[in-house]
Amino acid sequence: MYENVPEGRGEPSEESAAASAETDAKLAELEDRWLRAVADLDNLRKRIARDNERLRAEERARVAAAWLPVLDNLELALVHAGDGDAKAVLDGLRAVRDQAVAVLSNLGYPRHDETGVIFDPARHEAVAAVERTDVDPGTVVEVLRPGYGEGERQLRPARVAVAKKAE
Repeated sequence: MYENVPEGRGEPSEESAAASAETDAKLAELEDRWLRAVADLDNLRKRIARDNERLRAEERARVAAAWLPVLDNLELALVHAGDGDAKAVLDGLRAVRDQAVAVLSNLGYPRHDETGVIFDPARHEAVAAVERTDVDPGTVVEVLRPGYGEGERQLRPARVAVAKKAE
């Protein structure tokens, strides 16, 4: 019936049917691999989100645990404040402050409250200029509020008064 039909028309040849089936099989395989890759990526995103949340919770717990002794010592200072010995309370508060500074330093945020150093806008916030003849202009002469941290890990700069040339 199809003997006089030119090639390319009519029923497909066995060769083109095999090629079509092979193409369909490859397409199905690629689609399956793509779907698996998408599912793997979604699972990876979920695992990373869970891991990040777990790490955040662990870090919060570590930092909170580091502050517990400071809180305990503040409560002890309040108990002893009722004893009436002002010097003991003052000494206790200084010790608690030193403990809190040590906790911040151990967490990677050392305290900066040096005077006599050259003003550094990356570490200092100048809030006052004071006429001084005993130090060079641009020298930190007073720390009004200490700074904590360094470089990219700076919590806050130190607020300072800086020497200026006497007029």
